[in-house]
Amino acid sequence: MQQNQLFNRTRWRLASWYTGVMSLILVMSGGVAYQLLTEAHWHALHQELESVSGTLHDGLEPILEQPGQINDRVSQLLPGLCLTSTLCAEPTEERHVLGAVQQEGYYMRFLDQSGQLIATNGHPPKAISDQLQQSLWQTLETPDGKRYHQISILLKNNQHAPWGYLQVGRSLQEFDHYLATLRLTFLLGLPITILFVIAASWWLAGLAMRPVYRSYQQVQQFTADVAHELRTPLAATKATIESVLELETLPEPEARNTLYTIERQNNRLAQLVQDLLLLSRMDLQVLPVKHQPCCLNSLLTDVLDEFSAMAIAADIDLRLDVRVPYPVYVLGNEEQLFQLIANLVTNAIQYTPAGGNITVSLGCDSNHAVIQVRDTGIGIASEDQPRIFDRFYRVSRDRSRQTGGAGLGLAIALAIAKQHNGNILVQSAIGQGSELIVRLPLK
Repeated sequence: MQQNQLFNRTRWRLASWYTGVMSLILVMSGGVAYQLLTEAHWHALHQELESVSGTLHDGLEPILEQPGQINDRVSQLLPGLCLTSTLCAEPTEERHVLGAVQQEGYYMRFLDQSGQLIATNGHPPKAISDQLQQSLWQTLETPDGKRYHQISILLKNNQHAPWGYLQVGRSLQEFDHYLATLRLTFLLGLPITILFVIAASWWLAGLAMRPVYRSYQQVQQFTADVAHELRTPLAATKATIESVLELETLPEPEARNTLYTIERQNNRLAQLVQDLLLLSRMDLQVLPVKHQPCCLNSLLTDVLDEFSAMAIAADIDLRLDVRVPYPVYVLGNEEQLFQLIANLVTNAIQYTPAGGNITVSLGCDSNHAVIQVRDTGIGIASEDQPRIFDRFYRVSRDRSRQTGGAGLGLAIALAIAKQHNGNILVQSAIGQGSELIVRLPLK
C-alpha cells in the first residue's frame, strides 16, 4: 500500500483529517478544562475570604463602641493590630481564632465612614490607594505587578450604629502561580499530545485503508483474471476463424469441425459469464432464496446419478454414504443446493487421478446437516487452503486447463452455502486427498 500513490495520498488526507479534528477537540477541551479549573480555584478563594470576613464581622461588631475608633477589646481580639497613628513592628507568628489574616498573604484594614484608614493587620499591600472602594469585591494591583483580592463590608457598633468599614484580602500570588503552572502544563502538554495524535492518526488511517486496499487489489486481480479467462476462448475462436478464412474452399467435414470448435469456445464463454453473473447477484443479494424444504438424501442421489458417467470415464469410484436412517431436510433453494454439491463433486473429479475414489457422505449433528465430499486426489497444501475459495484461484492450473475449469466452482459453492446460512470447511494434505465439509442448518 505504501508504493501505491493513490492510497498513500488518501492515507495522508485521512490522517490529516484525523489530526485536525482531534487537535481541535483537544484544544477546545483544554480551553474548557483551563476555564473550569480557574473558575473553581477562584470560587474557592471567594468562599475562603467570605468565610473569614464573616467570622471577623460577627466577632467584632459586639465589641465596637465609638464610630471610627479602635478600643482595647478590639486590640486584644486581634493581636498585631497596627493603628495608623503608631509605628508598628512586623506581625508575630501568634495565632488566634480570629487571626486567620495573620497568615502569609492575608491582610485586614479598618476604615472610618469617610474611607480614611484607621488600622491594619496582617500583611497589607503597601502601594495601593487607601480610598474606600464602593464595590463589595475588588481586585487590586501594585506597581510591581502583585495582585490582591479583597472584600469590603460595613461594620456596626454594639449600638447598631454605623462604625466604619472592614476590608479583608489576600495576595493572589499563589493563585497566579497556579494559573501560570496550569497554562504551562497545557502549552507544553498539548504539542506533545498532538504529536501522539499524528502518529496514532497515521496508524489508524493505515488500518482503515487496509481493507479498502485489499478490496482494490482483489478487484484488480479479478479484472485481470476475467480478462485472461475471456482471452483464451476468444483467441481460440479467432485463430480458428482466421485459419478457415485462409482457405479458398472448405469441405463440409472441416466446416463442421470448425463450427464445433467455435461452439465449444462459445459454451465456455457462456458458462464463464453465467458463473460471474451468479456470483455478482449473490454479492448484491438480488438473487432471492426460495425457502422451501429440500431433502438432501434425494439431492445427493441426483447429483451422483448425473456425475456417475463422468466418474466412470475418469476411472474414479464415486459412491454415496448416508449415515442417518431418516430423510434430512434443510430450507433453501433446491437448484442452488444442487449446484453447490455438483461443484464440489466436479472439483473432486478434476483433482483425483485415475483409479481413485470419491465418497459423498450425509450426516447430522444437533443443529446442522453435514455433507462431506472426500477424495483421494492430489491434496491441497496448507498455504493454498485459505485461497481455494477465491475466484479464479486454481491449485493446479495445468489440470484445470485440461478440464476446462475457470476457478469459480468453489467460490460459487461457498457463496451458495453462506446464502443458506451455512459454511464450507476444508481438510487436506499434499498426496493424501481432500475433504470438503458443508454445514447447513436443519429445517
